[in-house]
Amino acid sequence: MLALDRDRAREAFRAYVDPYDITRQRVMLKADHTRHVTLVAERIAREEGFSPEDVDLAWLGGLLHDIGRFEQLRRWDTFDDTRSASHAALGADVLFEGGAHVCDPAFANAPALPAALAGDGAFLAHIQARGGVRCFVEDASGDDVIRAMVACHSGFRLPTSLDDRTRALCHVVRDADKIDILRTVCASSVETVLGISEAEFMHSPISPEAMEAFYHHRTLKREERVYPADYLVGLASFAFELVYPASMRVAREQGHVFEPFEKPFGIARPFDFMAARDDLARLDLHLHAWIESQA
Repeated sequence: MLALDRDRAREAFRAYVDPYDITRQRVMLKADHTRHVTLVAERIAREEGFSPEDVDLAWLGGLLHDIGRFEQLRRWDTFDDTRSASHAALGADVLFEGGAHVCDPAFANAPALPAALAGDGAFLAHIQARGGVRCFVEDASGDDVIRAMVACHSGFRLPTSLDDRTRALCHVVRDADKIDILRTVCASSVETVLGISEAEFMHSPISPEAMEAFYHHRTLKREERVYPADYLVGLASFAFELVYPASMRVAREQGHVFEPFEKPFGIARPFDFMAARDDLARLDLHLHAWIESQA
């Protein structure tokens, strides 16, 4: 039976994040996102009848799933894995390898920013002192599941090699992550999330590739996003791939599932391109009809 002290885990997470400057908008966003995913993952696991031990693991998976984001932001100041490194792989490295690959150029998709390199020694020591999985939970019995929940939470698909229990818990964390990413579209700015101006975003068309994926009811691969507005289509497509009925209940209850099309990043004005406006309206109608059919 997994022994988890939640207060200790919360304090360990706070201590790990603190040097990354919580006053920065993107760091603050990820800390807030983590808190929400933790709560949603626990709720999904409870409502789906998971054992108390696996409810604890789902909660912990929510807490740790994005721990790699903080080093990603420090080194590259982006949420884009293609322009930095896989934040999921960074998270697994922080938790289980002591950051052994954080400074390895072969681990990344882009060179780190020079400003970040100056602090690598201090942050590597911080990772080794504060980032190991034993800082969050003394009991090692759930390590394999924790590693999978972190390493696989953002992949396009889960590995086929996972056992049933691990797969089920990974799906809980993936669902909770998708649900809360939808919330961040309401709570954050284009500049914070995508790193571009609102004007550039609102002047974006929607690619045929994104439209095709949406109407096939699947999420977009990162490499399939051609234009900034394709990000919205990928977000809204999260609804199609929520695994658990409880996840859809939470998504409907929170009410953010339609925001990517109706008020992305809190922007109420229409897109500059008439074609984009028409595409978004059609996608929105389709999503409304599909979600109503799931009730």
